[in-house]
Amino acid sequence: MSVIRIRLNSGLETLLTELADKQRVSKNHIMNKAIKDYVQRQSMEYIRWKDTLSALESIKAGKAVDGDETAEWLNSWGVEQEMPSPKH
Repeated sequence: MSVIRIRLNSGLETLLTELADKQRVSKNHIMNKAIKDYVQRQSMEYIRWKDTLSALESIKAGKAVDGDETAEWLNSWGVEQEMPSPKH
């Protein structure tokens, strides 16, 4: 594990200390979890953004499915004669 120095404003440090005391864990534990959660969320947002850009390119290229066809297909789910998925 590496060591990184950070500067916290006094208000945040006070809150961090109180939270660590209440949870009976170290401030280091809370900071590691917070940073890990943040990095995971940002990574997922980046992936969603890339997927969004890809979807927009598909739409620009005419690779889209009509909404009514999609709704009709979805409404056929769970019935004996389920429709095939719409094609673009």
